[in-house]
Amino acid sequence: MQTQFSAAQLADPDTRESNAILRSCVHCGFCTATCPTFVLLGDELDSPRGRIYLIKDMLEGGGPATEPVVRHVDRCLSCLSCMTTCPSGVNYMHLVDHARKHIEETYVRPWPERMLRRLLGTLLPHPGRFRLALRGAALARPLRGLLPAGPQIFRRLRAMLDLAPAALPPAPRPGPQVHRAQGQRRGRVALLSGCAQTVLAPSINDATIRLLTRLGVEVVVSPGQGCCGALNHHMGQHDPAMRLAAANIAAWTREMEGEGLDAVVINASGCGTTVKDYGFMFREAEPALAAQAAAVAALAKDVSEVLVRFGYAPSRPAPGLEVAYHAACSLQHGQKITAAPKQLLRQAGFAVREPADAHLCCGSAGTYNLLQPEIAGQLRERKRASLRATGAAVVASGNIGCLTQLGGADAMPVVHTVELLDWMAGGPEPAALGATAP
Repeated sequence: MQTQFSAAQLADPDTRESNAILRSCVHCGFCTATCPTFVLLGDELDSPRGRIYLIKDMLEGGGPATEPVVRHVDRCLSCLSCMTTCPSGVNYMHLVDHARKHIEETYVRPWPERMLRRLLGTLLPHPGRFRLALRGAALARPLRGLLPAGPQIFRRLRAMLDLAPAALPPAPRPGPQVHRAQGQRRGRVALLSGCAQTVLAPSINDATIRLLTRLGVEVVVSPGQGCCGALNHHMGQHDPAMRLAAANIAAWTREMEGEGLDAVVINASGCGTTVKDYGFMFREAEPALAAQAAAVAALAKDVSEVLVRFGYAPSRPAPGLEVAYHAACSLQHGQKITAAPKQLLRQAGFAVREPADAHLCCGSAGTYNLLQPEIAGQLRERKRASLRATGAAVVASGNIGCLTQLGGADAMPVVHTVELLDWMAGGPEPAALGATAP
């Protein structure tokens, strides 16, 4: 693709990077076949190729983003299925992240939307605030039917109320922690405790810690670490995202310079994709911080990678349970991890089933199911149907967003992969299974 950026525009490092990405696109259109929004809507502008043209024109023009550009970029899930499909290696992730940042800086959204996005960016990354917000949502749920049907803001509020759980699990123990290895120490890792996951499903971190310490791995929850920054980053809220990421980098650098780390373990794949990109995100930072960010990114591992590395093994007999494995987009497309989770589940004794169109997104995508509830709802129902068609009894996935999106009273039980693995290695039966498991 030809571009027409001026020398002055190319002096900006983000524009310079986007120019290289745009020039790598050959307009082949392979990406359209695997793009969830194009599959649903059939609009070229809601495909990666169409959005690339829109982003190119917006960035070359240099002016404020326009409503049509914002509408089509906002509809992008950032699922990155297009990157798996693209034969030319177009880094659509970095391009759309730049576009979102430009939109946030130049486009004036309607005030209800501005307030909602600001609220999400302020609440979700902070567990204490998020917990309070969910309690408020539980109280407000009976009033859902009073919300007007028409305006988009009310449709989004209804989506938030629908996704909020009726009850929350007890809050995990706050603050930094060191979980000693059982037996001889074979490794030492830092665990990203995260933000939304610690409120919605703290059992995932508990299962991760049990699994790793049984394998002889010391697990540290470092002081100062928290949200990875992805939720803000994908809404174009650049500065808050970078502050959250910088805090994690500082926390884990202290651990690396202290007793050392073999990995930074992440059990929410959406977070993992972002942490593995810290080196790129901080490439223009002052040299010391840029080097620290690159070092953290190199150490970042999905929990499935670490379990394979340290030799996960079950200690219980095979449960005779069929599991439908839902491959989170951030894991299969963002991190290119496809085999390890299924390998581990089979090793644990589960019969693994894969749904049709496994490459397509479930519609969660961070805050997408809150900001684009209609499209997200269609993708959810499509994914639920394909998972039910496997005939499995339970769904396993490696991302809290997918578990929240696919769960519900009318859905199959959904469980994080590590909870199933922990159960078969001596941990408790996941609560979500209920009477499903023998």
